[in-house]
Order: sequence, then structure tokens, then C-alpha cells
Amino acid sequence: MNKKKSFTLGKDRATQFQLHTLMLPGTICIILFSILPLFGLILAFKNYSVVEGVAGIFTSKWYGFQNFKIIFGNHDFTRMLVNTLGINLLGNLVNILAALFFALLINEIASPFLKKSVQTLTYMPHFISWVVFGGIVITLLSSDGPINNFLVNTGIFKNSVVFMAQPKKFWAIAIISNLIKELGWSTILYTAAIAGVDQELYEAAEIDGAGRFRRMISITIPCIKGTVMIMVIFAVAGILNNNFDQIYVLQNSFNLERSEVIDTYIYKIGIQQLQFGMAAAVNITKSFFSLALLLLANGIVSKLSDGYGLF
Repeated sequence: MNKKKSFTLGKDRATQFQLHTLMLPGTICIILFSILPLFGLILAFKNYSVVEGVAGIFTSKWYGFQNFKIIFGNHDFTRMLVNTLGINLLGNLVNILAALFFALLINEIASPFLKKSVQTLTYMPHFISWVVFGGIVITLLSSDGPINNFLVNTGIFKNSVVFMAQPKKFWAIAIISNLIKELGWSTILYTAAIAGVDQELYEAAEIDGAGRFRRMISITIPCIKGTVMIMVIFAVAGILNNNFDQIYVLQNSFNLERSEVIDTYIYKIGIQQLQFGMAAAVNITKSFFSLALLLLANGIVSKLSDGYGLF
């Protein structure tokens, strides 16, 4: 008995060693690119200059909260915050509702081949770089692009409109273009959750005379409620995180008033202007509020949805 137990423990150790060996490259990457850079956050509280090099992270003079005061005292900070919240709030609302509705429609497709074809076609834009996809959007919306030609030829507009040069239209362009690119990919979790719904519930409802719409409302949506709530929590927690690639590609000097968000501001002052202290201060502030929003959203969802929160 003891020999058998000893053999089992030895086998478990060997298995665990193999698994940890497989995890080692990923663990090293996490340490190098996620944990070690955290020491750079100290720059938010220091008067650091790039000429001081890496050693300056620890040897530069203590600056206290001056970087934070400079950021919050910037007259453009309120505008950046409004743009960040506006694009994210409206974008998340549209994306969550659209993805949920689209997943429900995909679930109603009877033909497996047609269902897989629709999913594949709608997933494809996700794998296109925003540099390429953004270029397509800019071309379509240009003064001599196909959208302007259609609007002028049909008499909707008298003259061509340079959409990308009008700040008031930027939020709509950002939200719609992101929806087109990510709609199919956003439905993956919802379709997976729907696939796990007990089919006997649908059969029983069908016997009772419930139609497709009634089954969708009374069975499908309640059964995937937990997944929807988790996606809402993640959306609220990431409300200060814009899609940097998208915004930066679509941004220009004409629409800067409505396109400048916190992420692009961090890039400009941190990478272009080499003011790492101010960039770190903005990042810390954003991370603090994101954590607070995560805890708040999780608490509210847990109370309103019978414990469907993350923790």
C-alpha cells in the first residue's frame, strides 16, 4: 500500500514538473514584461530626465505629487476625460447589446454549415490590423470615397463631406468602425454560453407551444445571464481604456478636439515628448480608477443579479 502511494506521489511530481516546465517560457515573459516594468511606476513621483538612463529611476530627485498636479492642472485633461468616457460608455453599450443580439440570431440559424459560415465571415475583420482597417475606414469616408459618392448621387447630400475632418462625427465613426470590426469576435463568449444551455428546456418549451422568440426571451437570455453580467463588469472596469490602435490611426489634427483620449495622451507625453514621469502619473491614476470601477461594478452586479459577480 505504501509502495503504491509512493509510486503515485512520484508520478504526480513528474507530471507537475513537466507542466511547470511547459509554463516556464510564459512565466519568464510575464516577469520580464509585466512585473519588472512595475518598478518604473516610481517615476510618477520623481523628477526624472531621460538623460539619466535606467539608473535615474532610482537616483533622480523625489518630486512628490507634482506630476499629478501638472496633469490635473492641464486645461486639456477634462476634454480628454470626456472623450474617453464618452467613446467607451456609448461604445460598450452598443457593442454589448449588438453582440448579444447577434449571438441570439446566430443561435437561431438551423443549418450548421450556414451558422459556421456566418461566424467565420464575421470573425475575420478581428484579425485585420487597425492600421489596415483604419486605412480602409479613412478611404471610405474621404471626400471622393464611395460613401460620399453614394450620398451625393442619391441626393442625400448636395456636396461631399470630409467626415474625418469634423470633430463632432468622430465618436460615431469610432464606435461604428469598432462595432463592424469586432462584432463577430465579441459574440464568441455569448455563443459558447448559449451552446451550454440544456436542450431539454427548449424541447419542453416547444411542446408547451412557445415560439422561437418566446424561447429566446424565457430560456436563452436567463440562462446566459451570468456571462452577460461578467461582460458588463469587464466593460465598466475598462471604461478608461480606449482601443489605442484605433484612435491613433483615425486621429488627425482636425478631429483632435474629440479624438484625444487618455491613452493617446500617455503615448504622446511618454514616447514622443519623453516625459516618463507624467505618463506614469496618468497611468497610475487610470489604473486606480479602473480598480475602483471594477469593485463597484462587481458589488452592484452581485446585489442586483443574485450573485453573478466575479467574486
